Amino acid sequence: MCILRVRVEPAEEERRVKANNREYNEKFQYANNRIKTSKYNVVTFLPINLFEQFQRVANAYFLFLLILQLIPHISSLSWFTTIVPLVLVLTITAVKDATDDFFRYKSDNQVNNRQSQVLIGGKLQNEKWMNVRVGDVIKLENNQFVAADLLLLSSSEPHGLSYVETAELDGETNLKVRQALTVTSELGTDMCRLAEFDGEIICETPNNKLDKFKGTLFWKDKKYSLDNEKMLLRGCVLRNTEWCFGMVIFAGPDTKLMQNSGRTKFKRTSIDRLMNTLVLWIFGFLVCMGTILAIGNSIWENEVGFHFHIYLPWDEWMKNAIFSGFLSFWSYIIILNTVVPISLYVSVEVIRLGHSYFINWDRKMFYAKKNTSAEARTTTLNEELGQIEYIFSDKTGTLTQNIMIFNKCSINGKAYGDAYDELGHKTEISEKTLPVDFSFNTLADKKFKFYDASLVEAIKLGDPSVHEFFRLLSLCHTVMSEEKNEGELLYLAQSPDEGALVTAARNFGFVFRSRTPETITVHEMGKPVVYQLLAILDFNNVRKRMSVIVRNPEGQIRLYSKGADTILFERLHPSNEELMYVTTDQLSLLGATAIEDKLQEGVSETIANLTLANIKIWVLTGDKQETAVNIGYSCNMLTDDMNEIFIVAGHTVLEVREQLRKTKERMMGTTVCNGHVFSEKNVTSMLDSVIEETVMGDYALVINGHSLAHALEADMEREFLELASLCRTVICCRVTPLQKAQVVELIKNYKKAVTLAIGDGANDVSMIKTAHIGVGISGQEGMQAVLASDYSIGQFRYLQRLMLVHGRWSYLRMCKFLYYFFYKNFAFTLVHFWFGFFCGFSAQTVYDQWFITLYNIVYTSLPVLAMGIFDQDVNEQRSMEYTRLYEPGQLNLLFNKREFFICIIQGVYTSVVLFFVPYGAFCDTTRDDGTHLSDYQSFAVTVATSLVIVVSVQIGLDTSYWTAVNHFFIWGSVAVYFSILFAMHSNGLFAIFPSQFPFVGNARNSLIHLTVWLVIIVTTVLCIMPVVAFRFLMVDLKPTLSDKVRYVQRARRKHKPVQHRMRRVNRTSSRRSGYAFAHQEGFGELITSGRNMRVNNPSPVVTGKSMLSSTSWIETLRKKTTETVSSFGSEKNIKL
Repeated sequence: MCILRVRVEPAEEERRVKANNREYNEKFQYANNRIKTSKYNVVTFLPINLFEQFQRVANAYFLFLLILQLIPHISSLSWFTTIVPLVLVLTITAVKDATDDFFRYKSDNQVNNRQSQVLIGGKLQNEKWMNVRVGDVIKLENNQFVAADLLLLSSSEPHGLSYVETAELDGETNLKVRQALTVTSELGTDMCRLAEFDGEIICETPNNKLDKFKGTLFWKDKKYSLDNEKMLLRGCVLRNTEWCFGMVIFAGPDTKLMQNSGRTKFKRTSIDRLMNTLVLWIFGFLVCMGTILAIGNSIWENEVGFHFHIYLPWDEWMKNAIFSGFLSFWSYIIILNTVVPISLYVSVEVIRLGHSYFINWDRKMFYAKKNTSAEARTTTLNEELGQIEYIFSDKTGTLTQNIMIFNKCSINGKAYGDAYDELGHKTEISEKTLPVDFSFNTLADKKFKFYDASLVEAIKLGDPSVHEFFRLLSLCHTVMSEEKNEGELLYLAQSPDEGALVTAARNFGFVFRSRTPETITVHEMGKPVVYQLLAILDFNNVRKRMSVIVRNPEGQIRLYSKGADTILFERLHPSNEELMYVTTDQLSLLGATAIEDKLQEGVSETIANLTLANIKIWVLTGDKQETAVNIGYSCNMLTDDMNEIFIVAGHTVLEVREQLRKTKERMMGTTVCNGHVFSEKNVTSMLDSVIEETVMGDYALVINGHSLAHALEADMEREFLELASLCRTVICCRVTPLQKAQVVELIKNYKKAVTLAIGDGANDVSMIKTAHIGVGISGQEGMQAVLASDYSIGQFRYLQRLMLVHGRWSYLRMCKFLYYFFYKNFAFTLVHFWFGFFCGFSAQTVYDQWFITLYNIVYTSLPVLAMGIFDQDVNEQRSMEYTRLYEPGQLNLLFNKREFFICIIQGVYTSVVLFFVPYGAFCDTTRDDGTHLSDYQSFAVTVATSLVIVVSVQIGLDTSYWTAVNHFFIWGSVAVYFSILFAMHSNGLFAIFPSQFPFVGNARNSLIHLTVWLVIIVTTVLCIMPVVAFRFLMVDLKPTLSDKVRYVQRARRKHKPVQHRMRRVNRTSSRRSGYAFAHQEGFGELITSGRNMRVNNPSPVVTGKSMLSSTSWIETLRKKTTETVSSFGSEKNIKL
């Protein structure tokens, strides 16, 4: 018995923490910093795992049967026929579960044993993360992970500033600024003062809100307000900061990262849940049969049996006919239990294991760049991959490569960025294309690649327009530079695309080297030039642009701007007289850039194919709205052909409710106008909601995180779900990890749909655990998502093969396996039921005990395993080409309660034929020598032989894809049956085990008669012909899509396919601003205030080349802009 001690504590209302006072803090019993994602330990593994396994109804059912078989008065079968397979199943499952949990334990152990510097007794001591306590003061160094949720006390940067990367939390790789209180930043690195720091924090209780924190510091009779800008959260990485000190506020499971992680859930497939229900039904059916036969036994004993008491006396403890019927009931429960044999679950586990190996071995899902194969990290969910209705995807690192690339640019009306061959013809850029040689620039970034040599030539020739363009990119930004060694520059940018622009300028000879609050130093074509920084007009979501005002060495004052195309074009318009007057006609358009957060290869095609398979894809991202929308267009989830794209961005409950209401009104209004939508819906009204939602029209919904928080409240979630279900695409921006999980849970609870979540970062772990299927991508953000996932792949594009091929085949195979398995076992078992009416309801079996034992283990196990592992209705190419083949899994058409009853009816019919045809034939039949043929053993051999042949022919009919393994297993099983049959009735075994094999020569004596073979043939024909006729008519009159595709396959084998070259059509779309990916208000205020600057000697002023301004080509470029921008392609994001 497993006894678990649960500590029940009152809910924490507020948190009180004293610095450097473990004794005080331990009174509140706060959690330590140890994390635990594993489920078991050495002591609890066996009881908990067995408890979980016996939650499966079938395991509990077989345990009950085992107990019955141990009672000799009612059991006519040996106990080992049940205990051996039951122990085998439990052991295999336990080993698998233990292995999975061991890997989780190793991962936990690796994190818990990381080292951290803790201030104890006035000295820094190395402590493991798991030993860190609330209230401790710890030291972090550059590039270290934050061990717990800390209050920033002091840092190496001026004014207590620190820079952190939050990719683990929100998926963003850009830096965030955190600043300590002035009163604590003065503590610096003075260990004595830090050790004497005894401030008390009163703050909020542990929660999952990543962007909010409220608290108060009480120190030296004063109090100071605390917010999220003063917190360093666990999972963040310290960047561009030599050191910092922090005080632990939340540790371990109380940290915001762990609060957003979600609990590990025990996942079961829909087929598992259906099987549990069917087992209960079968058990009820078994009880009914046992009851009928028990009543028959009581009646027979009372009416007929008492005449034979002189020959067959009752045992002393046998009281009456009713008691005899009671014992007979349990005897028949044991005999008829093979309607659901334990081998069913052994076979299911073997088949799932085989499917998992196919996924692991699939070379078409191998990502060579990272040497990463697809991996099935669990073996219990494969068929669920063939039933997915909703996909929830992260964006950064999942749909995109999370790498910003300076792809193209337009300068003075000329576009640069295309690759050309030796003859000057434009060519496609591939891995074999040679990039431009930047060896002329010793400060160039070697990782940067560009393929248009004409831009380098323009730079070398001193084209003033090109020089001014890159001068702008090197000056107009808030990037911080770090140069530890001469010429080794590291740029730390507020947004990754801003870093890409500065890196591009660096490679083309305009190298941003350093900055002070008053100056910016740029190396222009090898010569250092110092610009006086007069002002920074920082980027924000309203201005959507950034500007700097600088004075060059010649004393000229220049304004440089970059930003969204729509914003800057307004400022260039001739009708804007006021702006033109203010700038004295000097605001000149220098050019446009194409920055690409490049989509992973094949993302657009994958999404298109999955959408055609009636799968809805929702994007749940921590990035800003503009970023997500642009990626939505890039991967064709959003198109200009859509009826409308709705944006919900309300900040209050009332605003969100009103926006949802108006959106639905407009959507339904449009739907009413489109009469064909209703006609299509009526046609499919009887189908699942997946089909209904797909035909509702082309709408998209974009909702922000703060709005989603209100939309997910109990009184509004149904309204939000109804609206989202009407849309083809849903994009949720700025969402927290917990909100991702809540959205998935919403669909699971109300739509009852099978869900899949895919991501690559720690911020995706919660939704990966919540969804029915979790898929992790080995990406730029670590392995946290992979470790929490059920399946891992190297790229998003492999998802369609994982689902449309492996998932669909797994579902198809499992359904065919279950249908056949229930059929063959009902056909096998119900023969005993019919025989009961002719044997005095004595619980006598038709077959001998060895046949009953070997039927599911030897005679019929391998053929059905071969079908369950290897079968396929169409090949992998057709599975990818005809995506509608995926729909039967979504609609659960191949194996459901209706199909179960059909297979039961077929099994009952087969059992009737198997019993009554030989029984009727043998009643008045004699051997060649005139003796009766109808002895018990001859009848048993005939029925058993007929059964083996019938089920073997049946599986031959069920098999769609024949391999050598199928042939060997099917016909080999028949051969093995006859070999064992003759061996068990041989003189040799009788001589060794006379009591076990008493019927010597019975098989030979029975099967040499033509009458017996005629009976076997007639029985087989009567069992199989109705199935053949029905299937022939169905294929001819009502073919499924699989039937049609197979017909096409056969036709293609006869006729060589005609190759058609398809013209590529570029989508023409309205201009959208791509500025900037994950961009937000930058470091402008910090730079100009000097708060983030160390005091250094000012750089010498070096006179550089004078800058030229060109305005003669503005009008021409403005006319060409739209055409030039469009030529960059749908995957590019434009900046001006």
